[in-house]
Amino acid sequence: MQLALKQAELGLFITSPNPRVGCVIVKEGVVIAQGHTQPAGQAHAEVSALRDAAARGVDVRGATVYVTLEPCSHHGRTPPCTDALIQAGVGRVVAAIEDPNPMVAGQGLARLSAAGILTEVGVLAEPAREMNIGFFSRMQRGRPWVRMKIAASLDGGTALLNGVSQWITSEPARADGHAWRARACAILTGMGTVQQDDPQLTVRAVNTPRQPRRIVLDSQLQIRSSARVLEGGGTWIVSAQRDDAREAELIARGAEIIHLPSNVDKVDLPALMRELAKREINELHVEAGFKLNGSLLRAGCVDELLIYMAPCLLGPAQGIARLPELSELSSRINCHFHEVRSIGDDLRLLVRLS
Repeated sequence: MQLALKQAELGLFITSPNPRVGCVIVKEGVVIAQGHTQPAGQAHAEVSALRDAAARGVDVRGATVYVTLEPCSHHGRTPPCTDALIQAGVGRVVAAIEDPNPMVAGQGLARLSAAGILTEVGVLAEPAREMNIGFFSRMQRGRPWVRMKIAASLDGGTALLNGVSQWITSEPARADGHAWRARACAILTGMGTVQQDDPQLTVRAVNTPRQPRRIVLDSQLQIRSSARVLEGGGTWIVSAQRDDAREAELIARGAEIIHLPSNVDKVDLPALMRELAKREINELHVEAGFKLNGSLLRAGCVDELLIYMAPCLLGPAQGIARLPELSELSSRINCHFHEVRSIGDDLRLLVRLS
């Protein structure tokens, strides 16, 4: 199963919106084939491994299949993997974890068992779930897994008071941040960041065959049609207002306008999370300023913080998030450290909200 998880990692940047799945086929104690999920509409991990076996000229009948997610049992973009395994005549299937998709959810393993194939589930379930934490979130909670990326000094500064923020962290940390961008289905920012930095919001520091969707929260439709985040088309602009003339201009640039007003003339953030899940966004990567960061945190829309902490002090500066002043500690937002790692000269903190 550890080998299967390594196979799943090969699909980290390509499988969206499908889960990243790896498969290893073993016969008489020898690995005879491996595979991982291909881009949506192409082969799933099990079919990839079966094709690998065929290409090697090995017989999979009676073999054991180790797969990091329960084989699918329904017709989606591709036929059911359970049918392929049954037809191949494998003897045993070991799945790390059940598929959270309601169209599968144990039915794949049941179908295999009904065909006389031995099944087992629960081997290295936690790392398998972590590999697809966004897929599980979308299927089980109806919202993406939201990861907020922050580059900060030791005293919590993310930009000088004049807005200058490039660069607080080191080049290795910035490259690592691009790898997290690459694994996400979409990158979200706000108008403050667009106006201050005019970002592209693309993956550039690492090789990736797929660029994440770009999303801009722009309640008042203030974005300029020349903004770099619109280049190449496909950007989603989320607004609380309607303006036919401005919308036509942005649509001409290849953008799509999503209207989700709240009762205070801002974007309804929880509604946005539900809308993104409907649009098959598994992992949402947030790179925004302290105002939008604060709004997302206050709305309960953040699952984890990806913080790159540089060994420096900025003094008076913009902070991580604009949050209300507290009168008692019991009102604080509690978190826990999930992972701490050195990246270049900086620390990378993966902090999950409790």
